[in-house]
Amino acid sequence: MHGILNINKPAGKTSRDVVNIIQRLVRPAKTGHAGTLDPLATGVLVCPVGHGTKLIEFVQRMPKTYEACFLLGRQSETEDVEGAVQMLDNPPQPTRDEIDAVLPNYVGTIQQVPPAFSALKVAGKRAYDLARQGKEVELASREIEVHAIEVLAYDYPQLRVRIKCGSGTYVRSLGRDIARNLGTEAVMSELVRTAIGHFQIEDAIHPDDQLSQATLVSALQPTSLAVTQLAQVTVDQEAIVRLVQGKLLEVTAPDQAEQVAAMTESGDLVAVLVPGKEGGWRSIRNFANDYL
Repeated sequence: MHGILNINKPAGKTSRDVVNIIQRLVRPAKTGHAGTLDPLATGVLVCPVGHGTKLIEFVQRMPKTYEACFLLGRQSETEDVEGAVQMLDNPPQPTRDEIDAVLPNYVGTIQQVPPAFSALKVAGKRAYDLARQGKEVELASREIEVHAIEVLAYDYPQLRVRIKCGSGTYVRSLGRDIARNLGTEAVMSELVRTAIGHFQIEDAIHPDDQLSQATLVSALQPTSLAVTQLAQVTVDQEAIVRLVQGKLLEVTAPDQAEQVAAMTESGDLVAVLVPGKEGGWRSIRNFANDYL
């Protein structure tokens, strides 16, 4: 059993909870997810199954779209309402024009300090474990890519925005930094991931009431959807045999392509290829055995 599930994660469940539901349905096939959502968050959780688990990194590269609500004039250690929220004493109330003026500072390639309550590791330990123990957590800033930020609604203290960004972006920390640029603080109260690449929330299924043994097969989408951002080459049966044998392929790929998806004539994914050191193309993900 191989494919990709587009799941609409409900609030209150961890991403691991959702994976566990799927695992019970697909075992002995493997499953996982391509991008954690906190329990507070809802929306698109892409869960590959079988061979799809070998393509998680390609899904993670896809741009993500979120709709988030921030409450200005308050703060918490977790940077969202899951922590103990504290009201600021007489905080400023930014105007819409002031918000619009600072948002361009957070579009493009920027530096972001991740939240202390995150799954990142510090000296081999999860940052959130150290933070819960009351220990000071210092995380280095890192480069992220934010493609666009759009204000959807503003009625102080609620600021609703749509954010399109790359992998590794912490939306609650983005809200934190925007608020500080406005001379205040903010906590995230809602977060919905509406898309990962072409995986849209409108097409996502709910794990509790729409996913079962009866619906599983029809819900699985092809593994080829994980590599749509790669250039594609079509391979014949002879090439498939060479891939099974671990041999290099001669393919016509676009100039400067670092990876290509090798597809059957009917559009099924056979392998992901990279240039070999001695010419030709070698596989880094190889599913050719399925096509003999």
